[in-house]
Amino acid sequence: MTDTLSLVLAGVAGLALGAVFFGGLWWTLRRSLASPRSALWLLASLLTRMSLLLVGLYLVSDGHWERLLAGLVGVIGARFVVLQLTSPSVVSKEAQHAPESR
Repeated sequence: MTDTLSLVLAGVAGLALGAVFFGGLWWTLRRSLASPRSALWLLASLLTRMSLLLVGLYLVSDGHWERLLAGLVGVIGARFVVLQLTSPSVVSKEAQHAPESR
């Protein structure tokens, strides 16, 4: 039972780490578009996000490859969640490109 619980907790931790990683990427891209130093934003963000993700997964795994795998599955799941939350709806994308009616 404790093995299953530790795998579930590792997956949830991976989900949280992935949300921070991909949410931070989305936030960075929005900030860098308006910044005169966009390369600095992107580089600093990459180093920060990657460091947090790798250290977090290292701590979550605690030397067990099963926990590491569960954490990675959580990170991949967070990618899909962040994509759903941050992508504009199809209707709003089409409305921006539709010709004006006269």
